[in-house]
Amino acid sequence: MRSPNTKSSWVEPVTLEGRAVRLETLGDAHWEGLCEVGLDDELWRWTLAHVRTREEMRAYLEVALKGQTEGTILPFAILAKQSAQVVGSTRFGNIDRENRRVEIGWTWIGRRWQRTVVNTETKYLMLRHAFESLGCVRVELKTDILNQTSRRAILRLGAKEEGILRRHMITDSGRIRDTVYYSIIDVEWAEVKVRLEAKLATPA
Repeated sequence: MRSPNTKSSWVEPVTLEGRAVRLETLGDAHWEGLCEVGLDDELWRWTLAHVRTREEMRAYLEVALKGQTEGTILPFAILAKQSAQVVGSTRFGNIDRENRRVEIGWTWIGRRWQRTVVNTETKYLMLRHAFESLGCVRVELKTDILNQTSRRAILRLGAKEEGILRRHMITDSGRIRDTVYYSIIDVEWAEVKVRLEAKLATPA
C-alpha cells in the first residue's frame, strides 16, 4: 500500500484496467470521444450543470483539467476496453489527503452502455484503487435526492446511506436540490469487494 504522507505519492494520474473498461486520466485527447456520446440531455438530467454542445463539453473538460492541476480532483475518461471507445467519464473529487478521504462521482455513461457491466466495474476499479493503493479510510458518494436510479445503484455497490443535506445545491435551472450522502469505509471494503467481484463474475 502506498503511504499517503507525501503529496507526490497520493492521487496521481493513473490508468485503471478491468476486463470490460479502462479508466484513463482525462485529457484533451478524449474531448472528441466525450462529444460523441455525451451530448445527450438525458445524461445531465440530475447534474448541477448541463452539457449540450461541443463548446460546453470543452468547458467541462477544461474545468476538470484545472481541478486536476490544483489537486482537488482526478478525472477519468471511461473507455470500453475492447473497442477503446470513450463511453463516459467519472472522477475522484473532494480529495482530502490529510484525512485520507476521497469522493467518487461526477459519473456519466452513454445510454448505450447503461445497465451493463460498465458502471459496476468502473466503481469497483476506483474503490479498489482508493482503498488498496491510496490507503483511504473513507470513500464518499452523493446524489440528488430525486435521482432514484442513482440512489439504487449506489446502494447496490454496498455503500451505506448517511443522511440528507437539505437545500444543499442550486442547479443551473435554479432548482435547489437536497443531496443524499453515502460512504464506504476501509473496514467494510473487504466485504464490499467480494460482493462486487461476484457481480462482475456473473455474465450479464
